[in-house]
Amino acid sequence: MGLSIVQHPDPVLRQLCQPVLDVAQTRNLIADMFDAMYAATGRGLAAPQVGQAIRLFVMDCTWKEGTRSPVVMINPEYLSRSAKLQRNEEGCLSIADHPVWVERPERVEVMWIDETGAQKRGAFEGFEAACIQHEMDHLDGVLILDYEDQP
Repeated sequence: MGLSIVQHPDPVLRQLCQPVLDVAQTRNLIADMFDAMYAATGRGLAAPQVGQAIRLFVMDCTWKEGTRSPVVMINPEYLSRSAKLQRNEEGCLSIADHPVWVERPERVEVMWIDETGAQKRGAFEGFEAACIQHEMDHLDGVLILDYEDQP
C-alpha cells in the first residue's frame, strides 16, 4: 500500500506539529516514511508530508551516492546554529518541480530522540545541516516557498 506524499497547498503542511509522546507507536510510520522517501527519490521526509502533524522526520543524505545512512529525528530541537550561512537550491517532495534557493546556517547542533527512544545529540554541517533545517521547518509549518523572496 504505502504512504502518499501530501502536496502543497494541503493545510497539514502549514500546521505546527505536536510532540511525539509515544515513540513505540511511530515505528511502523517511520518504516513507511523511509519507503516513501526512497521511492520518491528524496533525501528527507517529515511527518506532515504524509499527513501526520507530529514532530518527526526521516532523512538519508548519502543514499543516492550508494551508501545508506538513515536518520530518524523525533521531537528535534536546535541547540545552536552557526552565524555563517550557506545558500543551496532546495527541492521538496510536497512541492513538485519547484526548487527554491534558500539561505540557512551552515552548521547546526541538534538534540532529538531516535526510533529506539534514545536521546541523541549531534552537530551537522553543509548539506546535512540544510536537510535538517528543511525538515525541521516542515514541523513548524514552514515551506521553501516562504524563502522565495530572499535576496
